[in-house]
Amino acid sequence: MKKVVFKGAGVAVVTPYTETGIDYKALAQLIDFNIDNGTDAIIICGTTGESATMTDEEHKEAIEFTIKHVNKRVPVIAGTGSNDTIYAAQLSQHAEEAGADALLLVSPYYNKTSQKGLVEHFNYIADRVNIPIILYNVPSRTGVTIKPETYQALSKHPNIVATKEASGDFSAILKTRALCGDDLHMYSGNDDQIVPILAMGGMGVISVLSNIMPKETHEICKLFFEGRMQESSALQIRLADIIDALFVEVNPIPVKTALRLMGYPVGELRRPLTDMEPNTLAQLKKALAAHSLIKN
Repeated sequence: MKKVVFKGAGVAVVTPYTETGIDYKALAQLIDFNIDNGTDAIIICGTTGESATMTDEEHKEAIEFTIKHVNKRVPVIAGTGSNDTIYAAQLSQHAEEAGADALLLVSPYYNKTSQKGLVEHFNYIADRVNIPIILYNVPSRTGVTIKPETYQALSKHPNIVATKEASGDFSAILKTRALCGDDLHMYSGNDDQIVPILAMGGMGVISVLSNIMPKETHEICKLFFEGRMQESSALQIRLADIIDALFVEVNPIPVKTALRLMGYPVGELRRPLTDMEPNTLAQLKKALAAHSLIKN
């Protein structure tokens, strides 16, 4: 059985920005809020962290800061994926040297690749680090799908231990679980699919929802692992409206807006991301108020 990086709810934390860079005081506040409320891992420099618009220096500094501030309280997973294999390997080596517990590697985007190319890309990186790797399958953003047979080939590498599945294709997810078993752990990459992934042997979720509701997201997983599956499912269902509101526009637009409305100084979105439209903002505010996260 491969090493389990974490079990439960990990937060794909947003990155607070100022006009000149990253607001590390605000980032520390978000990290502490999550850890104090049960979050099981911190994922830095993911999609939700707007890593696509970070400079190389910001990316490395954010990883270094997070590792230092978390100080072993929970695992830190560094997003180091790229569509440039060599750059992804270099960034992954930097994260390992900085003390990251694991890496999150998204499949190559824009230039894309074949299934053979995916195997070569991920294995190239895995050969050059000595910490666990979580793959990230999100075809809606990358235009590439990691197929079950490709997962099976990748699971043979000792450093490739898990995947974050955001394809929404449950037939493929089931086939992946059947082919890979304990050689490749699975995390839900979608907050509306936590319980279904857990029901197929998943280890938890890498979550956007945890940014604003860390306790509840952790609780969905905890209840399930305790065998209280009906309660876990009921909580997943109860949060359906807020989860829907967090994805009513492109992530992380709504979640960063939600945090601002809740009083967290997370700063503005970096272009090309823009402020929410009035109708979707109204939906978000309604959901936040319904869960007592803001006042009506």
